[in-house]
Amino acid sequence: MDERLSSVWRHWDILTAAALVGLSFVPGVERQGVDLAELPDGAMDTWGWVLLIAQGAAVALLRSRPALCLALVGTAFAAYQLLGYPTTFAALGLLVAVVGAGALVRRQRRSVALTAAVGYVLLCIALGGVGSPTRILDHIVFGLLLASLWVVGAWMRNRVQTQRRRSAEAERVAVELERARLARELHDVITHHVTAMVVQADAAQYGTDDATRTSASLAMIGDTGRAALTDLRGLLGALDGTVDDAARTPAITDVQDLVDRARAGGQPVEFHREGEPRTLDAARELAVVRVVQESLTNAIKHANGAPTRVRIRYDETEIDVTVTNETAGAVGLGGGGHGLAGLRERIALLGGEFTAGPSADGFAVRARISA
Repeated sequence: MDERLSSVWRHWDILTAAALVGLSFVPGVERQGVDLAELPDGAMDTWGWVLLIAQGAAVALLRSRPALCLALVGTAFAAYQLLGYPTTFAALGLLVAVVGAGALVRRQRRSVALTAAVGYVLLCIALGGVGSPTRILDHIVFGLLLASLWVVGAWMRNRVQTQRRRSAEAERVAVELERARLARELHDVITHHVTAMVVQADAAQYGTDDATRTSASLAMIGDTGRAALTDLRGLLGALDGTVDDAARTPAITDVQDLVDRARAGGQPVEFHREGEPRTLDAARELAVVRVVQESLTNAIKHANGAPTRVRIRYDETEIDVTVTNETAGAVGLGGGGHGLAGLRERIALLGGEFTAGPSADGFAVRARISA
């Protein structure tokens, strides 16, 4: 039903034209129109019927050719008034055409408005020449009415354009936010897994005389590669719609697993939990994992071998995640900054606080997330 109504509404100009013409033949309604000339009613003839139909039927062109519609309706209206035919409901087509032209004319709007104004002035002069009793004041009032209708149409046009601009801006912002989110997810997935694989590969290379260590390193590389593929498949599935992005689960969802992998890569990591762990929603749980993941990845890349501490504290209202490492440089857990920027955005979306920078112990990354 809604689709049919929408289809009918798309042809409003044709329906309006049909109503204007049709009601001109309905007893009791047909004389409810505009009589600017106020001349004695003459008998309807062929030209009278042609001009009557033209005043209403030309409105069918309003949506596709608004300037032409206004010209045809205005000309038919003027001729009808000058020839003194009886008042007709179809004359209201002039009012409809003026509003529609004010809203729909796109090019040379000033020229169209000026031409219409000049045409109206000439009509008033011509009516005086054929003996119309209409006063000058009445002509001025009716002219102001037509001008007001044009302004109303222009206002409607500006309102639609403003709404379109707002919609386009909202769509652009949504696209940028989605692009930033995808870039953040790709960074989190690729940087962490690839860094872990590189570290394990280096360990296997330097430990070729130890078959057990080499085998363990290769096994870790395989596990990390499979985790990377799982995360990438999930991300690509969210992009093409085959996977619900809200329900997408990363390959690594446990902080202890991240710590164990960092230790296996040779990074000395201490891990402490304080308070009573609680079940978090997916977004907050993922945020905690990403903070630790990014921090450990940067520690391995930029402060390899430096003691690193991971502390997660739970209290009644928030979760406090802090990762520190003992590094004398200004990089440490900070890395190149892209991952930290992504973390800052992620935590901000959850209404939390995020800080990263040098501390008394070296370099610290801290996130506070409301529970």
